[in-house]
Amino acid sequence: MEWLSDPNAWLSLVTLTALEIVLGIDNIIFIGLAVNGLPARQRHKARIAGLWLAMLTRIALLLSLNWVVSLTAPLLTLFEHSFSGRDLVLLAGGLFLLAKSTHEIHAMTVPTTKETDGSQKSVTRRGMAAVLLQIAVLDLVFSLDSVITAVGMAEHLEVMVLAVLISVVIMMVCARAINEFVDRHPSLKLLALSFLILIAVALVADAFSFHIPKAYIYFAMAFSLVVELLNVARSGRTEAERTPEQK
Repeated sequence: MEWLSDPNAWLSLVTLTALEIVLGIDNIIFIGLAVNGLPARQRHKARIAGLWLAMLTRIALLLSLNWVVSLTAPLLTLFEHSFSGRDLVLLAGGLFLLAKSTHEIHAMTVPTTKETDGSQKSVTRRGMAAVLLQIAVLDLVFSLDSVITAVGMAEHLEVMVLAVLISVVIMMVCARAINEFVDRHPSLKLLALSFLILIAVALVADAFSFHIPKAYIYFAMAFSLVVELLNVARSGRTEAERTPEQK
């Protein structure tokens, strides 16, 4: 516990925790998307279970740093391009995320259900196990970048693990509110799905050694979100100002 008396370690802990939360935003978006296929009473439980899986995945990767480092070694060559284990994981995860997001956008924009008693009902409901399996697979993809970032920023394993624990607890507290807010505003859900497509493209590009700086991606996401929140606020104000006759 020598790090407890090291000011640099505490600074690393605060910085790394904040960064883990930022890097976990895509995870929260995907988990919210994945649990939407479950009955309403199971969604919060699946959301929390998904975040627990994310935490356990990151800690497991931190405890097996030698294996994580070995993933950067060339594994195979296709079309004169060498792919490491990490590249293959990012490529598979990016393609899966791209297909998943595109499918969900299609489902939202092209009606495929019949209205019953004035409301639309899903044709199928996915089981909890299938949803958690999807979350676990994407957790691995999202966790790789998170762990590599942690290794580069902190010297003590205890600091890395503690940063992961704190960030996941904060995400657990905020995840339900974030997803309920998104569910109340369909345009925000489409925006979140668009974010996932952006992240998926970045993952695929990274797999081919074309690195897109995360700062560009997060700036684009933040700017789009601010504009959409302003639009939501304007729509809410317009609705509130309407007279009973107009309603």
